[in-house]
Amino acid sequence: MSPSQKVTQFEPTLEANAPQHCPGPESELAGKEDACKGCANQEICSSQLPKGPDPDLPLIYKRLSHIQHKILVLSGKGGVGKSTFTSMLAWAIAADEDVEVGAMDLDICGPSLPRMLGAGEGESIHQSNSGWSPVYVADNLGLMSISFMLPDSDSAIIWRGGKKNGLIKQFLKDVDWGDQLDYLVVDTPPGTSDEHLSVTSLMKEVGIDGALIVTTPQEVALLDVRKEIDFCKKAKIKILGLVENMSGFVCPNCHGKSQIFKATTGGGEKLCQELGITYLGSVPLDPRIGKACDEGISFFDLYPDSPAATAILDVVDALRDKVEVSMNGLKLS
Repeated sequence: MSPSQKVTQFEPTLEANAPQHCPGPESELAGKEDACKGCANQEICSSQLPKGPDPDLPLIYKRLSHIQHKILVLSGKGGVGKSTFTSMLAWAIAADEDVEVGAMDLDICGPSLPRMLGAGEGESIHQSNSGWSPVYVADNLGLMSISFMLPDSDSAIIWRGGKKNGLIKQFLKDVDWGDQLDYLVVDTPPGTSDEHLSVTSLMKEVGIDGALIVTTPQEVALLDVRKEIDFCKKAKIKILGLVENMSGFVCPNCHGKSQIFKATTGGGEKLCQELGITYLGSVPLDPRIGKACDEGISFFDLYPDSPAATAILDVVDALRDKVEVSMNGLKLS
């Protein structure tokens, strides 16, 4: 089966988004509750979908049990550099040659990690008896993305929620990361919708270390970040901390600093103080980061002494410390 054929096998199962108090299509009460009345999915849920536990869950748990740490990268707002920071996080952790790192791109409609991590043009997923093999961009850094399943890089992915959820389940169930993966970094799209609900519900039992929240200083970004933090609390996802990206601009020549996106309400640090979550630090805007991502090269290899590289590495160190605390069973904010 060719990669492009694989993409078309996921058929949507529901006609519309679930109502607020939906019992879930797998429930014995699916299609029968008061919340189901008037829902476009009522007939499908009551007659066609299988009831009871999802038969794929044991397979997902078995696959993910070999992964020591699982981190979600969230923002709520598009354009804050979430995927860029995910790629920086993956590069930084993988700089330790003794650590095995995996990056999963769940931005189904806008996959960008393959370009940022330097995956070659024309890469595709290879299937074997053990599952789907990720594309390795370094000896200890593997990547999985829908980008590897498309006939060409310009193909649009026009899918409803059910189709996206089916692919996410297949990524979690079928990707073979090997016997021991130290870190799985999951890049998610903006918002708090289908992809977020799917990955959190499917990974819930096997354990998620927590979420890294990415924002920029201005209030228009913080508005959506507040919603993402609320989502994490409602979904019972630990918040490892928040990082403020594009926090000022440091000139690579004179090293003078100026504010491009002014923190009119105090920025990410004040937000963390208000909500009682950990502030991991700020990363200055550096145009060379964009250039490194476009070329698929590690920014740390090109500019190891830049203020941005130092700031990102400080955030990564603080994040890894939080993950180790999580492993010891201590409460995180």
